[in-house]
Amino acid sequence: MINKISASAAAVLIAISGSAAVAQAAMTPAQVQAYPSRPIRIIVPFSAGGSGDAIMRFVGQKLTDAWGQPSVIDNRAGASGAIGLLMAAKSAPDGYTLVHGTASTHSINPILQKDLPYDAVRDFAPVAILMATPNIIVAHPGVPASNLKELIQLAKSKPGQISYASNGSGTSSHMAGELLNLEAGIKLVHIPYKGAGPAIIDVLGGHVQLLIGAVATSLPHITSGRLKALAVSSLQRSGAAPNVPTVAESGLPGFEVAQWFAIYAPAKTPREIIAKLNAEINRALNQPNAKSDFTRQGLDVDNRTPEQFAAYMKDETIKWTRLIKAAGIRAE
Repeated sequence: MINKISASAAAVLIAISGSAAVAQAAMTPAQVQAYPSRPIRIIVPFSAGGSGDAIMRFVGQKLTDAWGQPSVIDNRAGASGAIGLLMAAKSAPDGYTLVHGTASTHSINPILQKDLPYDAVRDFAPVAILMATPNIIVAHPGVPASNLKELIQLAKSKPGQISYASNGSGTSSHMAGELLNLEAGIKLVHIPYKGAGPAIIDVLGGHVQLLIGAVATSLPHITSGRLKALAVSSLQRSGAAPNVPTVAESGLPGFEVAQWFAIYAPAKTPREIIAKLNAEINRALNQPNAKSDFTRQGLDVDNRTPEQFAAYMKDETIKWTRLIKAAGIRAE
């Protein structure tokens, strides 16, 4: 089950909705041609210091370097990202306000949270998927399974007796576990944590048998032998853990769950501006040094066009709607 937005957060959202409306005046061709002619604000709807925040700061600096206009990171945490996202949705569609979005904010939460004060599709224009990280399924050494096939066999023999830790309800790590349950016909018990840190501590201590989370989080413990890597949730193997097979390779063809990091603009932002942003962002991310650094961190750079990004979002929504209905996942 997923936590609903608190009453206090809802009050903040209502205030933003009532006060942040702006005139949606069309940009002139000259304004579009001159873009950018002033600073760009990138709203990060989470606290500073997280993975998404770090990625947005990298992108912001690259845009500044390329165009000579400052890119300002504006952290607006709260209500599972809804406060910052609403602020972006209410901003002028002129390319000077962008917002960070994820698989959770734009593909999972909108299905679970029917009372969100914005529409994740209609109110935002996809600009670029920056990169994605697969989830990796790891086990405490005491679990008698050395690969995913053995884990599935074990889980079938002990339904409801094997648990997995996730980064929290509604996250991609949670969804990966539930999709594994559905596709493999097993019943792993979900134990949600408030982030990867406390989750991995309990798995290392043997309090929970499995962890599903980002590759970078588990990799040091896999290397040291304190955790066993069973499979990654991407269609291709992770560059950070090339010896770990995918779930699809392990008997569940087509299985894919990724936590992706993206940039959106308010709806009705001119296509020419979105295309210019997409091209510059992809150019920056594909610089050899940057790309190799991200790969070592378990992050795979994505190069989709805005149109391909929009189609991918549609596919993600269909997949998660099916899973959430089949698994009976709901907001509290």
